[in-house]
Amino acid sequence: MSKTAISTENAPKPVAAFSQAVRKGNILQVAGQVAFDPATGAIVGETVGEQTEQTFKNIEAVLEAAGSSLADAMMVRVYLTDVDHFGAFNEVYDKLIGEAPHPARTTVYVGLPAGLLVEIDVLAVTD
Repeated sequence: MSKTAISTENAPKPVAAFSQAVRKGNILQVAGQVAFDPATGAIVGETVGEQTEQTFKNIEAVLEAAGSSLADAMMVRVYLTDVDHFGAFNEVYDKLIGEAPHPARTTVYVGLPAGLLVEIDVLAVTD
């Protein structure tokens, strides 16, 4: 079983040598996405809530390009730059993640490039 790279113009292009997502069989790993506008490359939003919404738009575009959706998400990894953003992030996350059962989730606190407050990657399993 070989790996297949997934690519779409509807999500930001990777800045290094990695794919927006990779599929092997029914397993789909979406690379970490941030709040870049895919058309301009500019950061969308100044708050963690605004950036989370754009980040999920980018994730959904990659999932769609792979014939998938957030409904197939099994694991979501969230990288926040500040523990104080946890509550505001969760408000948007809870609105966007969809119906239960919800994917497993891990949240870590990291440094991100200037202006970015959140990064998210998703592991999905398709039918």
